[in-house]
Amino acid sequence: MNQKLYLIFVFIGLKSFSQIQNTKTRDSIKKEELNEIVITASRRSEKLMHSPISIEQLKSAEAKAMGSPSIYEALENVKGVQIITPSLGFKVINTRGFANSTNVRFAQLVDGIDNQAPHLGAPIANALGANDLDIDKIEIIPGTAAALYGMNAINGLANIQTKNPFEYQGVAIQQLTGVNHVGNVDRFSPKIYSQFNMRFAQKLSEKFAFKVNASTTGGTDWVADDRTDLAPNANASTGLFGADNPAYDEVNGYGNESANRKTLNLNGKNYVVARTGYRETDISDYGIQNYKADLGLYFRPKQGHELVVNYKTALINTIYQRSNRFRLDNYTLNQFALDYHSPVFQVRAYATTENTGDSYNMRSLAENMDRAYKSDDKWFADYSTAYKNAVAGGASVADAHRMARTQSDAGRFLPGTEAYEEKKKELININNWDIGAALRVKSTLVHGEGLINWDKAFVSFFEKIDAKLLSGVDYRNYIIVPDGNYFINPVHADENLTYQKTGAFTQITKDFFSDKLRLGATVRMDKADYFDAKFTPQFTAVYSPKETLNFRASYQTGYRFPSIFEGFSNVNSGGVKRVGGLRIMSDGIFENSFTKASIDKFQAQVNSDVNTLGLTQAQAIEKNKNTIQKNPYTYLEPEFVKSFEVGFRGLALNKNLFIDADFYYNSYKNFIAQVEASIPNTQDPNLIPTSLYSKNTQNRYRLWTNSKSKIYNYGGSLGLRYRFDNIFSALTNLTYTKLDRTDDKDGLEDGFNTPEFNVNGTLMAQNIWKNLGASVTARYQNNFDYVSFLVSGTVPAYWTMDAQVNYAFKKGISAKLGGTNILNKSYTSILGGPSIGGLYYLSLVWETNKI
Repeated sequence: MNQKLYLIFVFIGLKSFSQIQNTKTRDSIKKEELNEIVITASRRSEKLMHSPISIEQLKSAEAKAMGSPSIYEALENVKGVQIITPSLGFKVINTRGFANSTNVRFAQLVDGIDNQAPHLGAPIANALGANDLDIDKIEIIPGTAAALYGMNAINGLANIQTKNPFEYQGVAIQQLTGVNHVGNVDRFSPKIYSQFNMRFAQKLSEKFAFKVNASTTGGTDWVADDRTDLAPNANASTGLFGADNPAYDEVNGYGNESANRKTLNLNGKNYVVARTGYRETDISDYGIQNYKADLGLYFRPKQGHELVVNYKTALINTIYQRSNRFRLDNYTLNQFALDYHSPVFQVRAYATTENTGDSYNMRSLAENMDRAYKSDDKWFADYSTAYKNAVAGGASVADAHRMARTQSDAGRFLPGTEAYEEKKKELININNWDIGAALRVKSTLVHGEGLINWDKAFVSFFEKIDAKLLSGVDYRNYIIVPDGNYFINPVHADENLTYQKTGAFTQITKDFFSDKLRLGATVRMDKADYFDAKFTPQFTAVYSPKETLNFRASYQTGYRFPSIFEGFSNVNSGGVKRVGGLRIMSDGIFENSFTKASIDKFQAQVNSDVNTLGLTQAQAIEKNKNTIQKNPYTYLEPEFVKSFEVGFRGLALNKNLFIDADFYYNSYKNFIAQVEASIPNTQDPNLIPTSLYSKNTQNRYRLWTNSKSKIYNYGGSLGLRYRFDNIFSALTNLTYTKLDRTDDKDGLEDGFNTPEFNVNGTLMAQNIWKNLGASVTARYQNNFDYVSFLVSGTVPAYWTMDAQVNYAFKKGISAKLGGTNILNKSYTSILGGPSIGGLYYLSLVWETNKI
């Protein structure tokens, strides 16, 4: 452990921005840092040093000098940023806690345009984003950005800014070839990973320019094969544990979950028995093939005015994780955008379409693969008969269960056989999760917005009062095509679902005391279908006693409205219906249901009393009936967060050390979460306990609702960057994130899912000899609790190292040889997700101009 800490903390106290060209002097570098411009924090250009809230940025040149294979993945080295990896082709950004694999609390933009997949309410990683050759920099707000953006960005926002073809022209081609699964002899021999990027930009005249980008990514995904039993105590009263547990449910095994289990009375004892199911390694395709391209047309009718017409497309083949694991196959996203901006105003409109293609739910595939050769009723009946025959033949209880499973599984579809592959192909094309596995969703997001800088329109007046005024309005509509399985229209079955939101904000800032103090205030109103209007104020202050010292403070609030899936889902899966929390979807269910948690406890107590006290089943049900609890939850309301933040930015040590620190305290209420509940198939109060003891006499639901808990968390981060000279520079970040307390704890509060400590440090060198550069990065995070519907438990602590060497040849050719997790020590970033090993690569770039 001492060696690990030494490798990580050796960089503490050191940080640097991007690679510095030899032609720059130290003084010009310092001036560049003091005048660094950001636009995301206040939706207008301002100096980074004077930003009123925490904002981070990662420049293209800095990211390329790190060991990460892409700029997007290099965000893991940015202060306050947490990245989780459900798949090699799907990485999720989060800040300040409550991370999950579908992070609907964090928005991701490209040039100010939301690139989410509409039905998810969150992006598919960087699938619709820019490729490395076209990224200029990425700005990140680690904290609520709802007051200015209103995009459910209550945990943060990332804005990927691309290169304008008027300023960045030429042709650039990148080929990155790597290898992963080194030493993974249990599943794969080493596999090739490939990424190709292309950019072509040209200014045709002083008024017209265009650019074209294209990318392909291919490889073999990381493997998820966690065999931890999720039901270890299901048969504790009979002494059956581990491999002897007939309810065995491994994390990455599907088709043997709670919905696939049944309580069997065998020779006077109650046993919980699960169907066999399939492991993810048996049913999933681990191949990754992702493609994306975009075309941008740029027109400048006069100075300061620009019209951009943009089209993006993406084809995705990867693995995606939510409460289940999904295989995304031929999943497509398309986006059309128009943007006109001038110094005074901006108007933007875009539409994103989504088609899930041939995607499928791995859990549904596994359970219906089992049912395809033998129904549940037939399988459990065969199991009971085989068990009793085995015991009669002298077998022990544990051996009898094994023999019963073997006999009941006779004729089962076996992975790798032709019959299995044919049945799999059939099931992944059946759009009904009770009998198939297809994910078939078509959706569209339509968005329009406008901004006006009043201080630019009325310059003399606002200069006189030394203030700035910015206003904006936006409109968004989600349109979902009902597929009859995932989504239905409960009112008009033959019409599309729509879900609209409008918003508006006004922001005023004013300078005082010779521009040393800047105060700002923002008020925003949002109105979404099915909800009343919500108001979110923001107040900020920046005090700059001198150019190199800047103190900031802010109070912010934000709302998150339910996503399409949370509000409108209507999915049957394994006998459990997942229903959106809006009243039009779940009317009557909340009022008439009982919680699954209490039903599970009731069933376990009944089984224990039958097995240990010798009670009859009817006696045990009567004895424990008061354990069952009515569902106390109700229809969805928006989430709400209040955030207080203070921070400091400054330069020290002859302006060679940049310091950025922040501390925040947040409070949340109305967390959108899920509760499982059942409605008994009887209205007779005396028969309700008996009805809820058996899964066959109840209707089971998973409902989106609001937690009754109030949650408080706090944290802070420290970022330091130091430049030794024109060759050596270094950076370090320390992030602390803590769940403070939870009031009125009800068990539905969202998992904090965030390590308490996250540390990374990078040492970089350039022009060590001629055009040779290198860097090494070390990262550490401690263990943390992870809560999800797929699996809950502890994510172990881990530390990793990345490294790279690069060389710039003549004629615009550069090479980078690097690796992530170069020591190849496997780790997991989330439970239920894959084991991540080393990735080693060589990247070659050729460009006609410096782009």
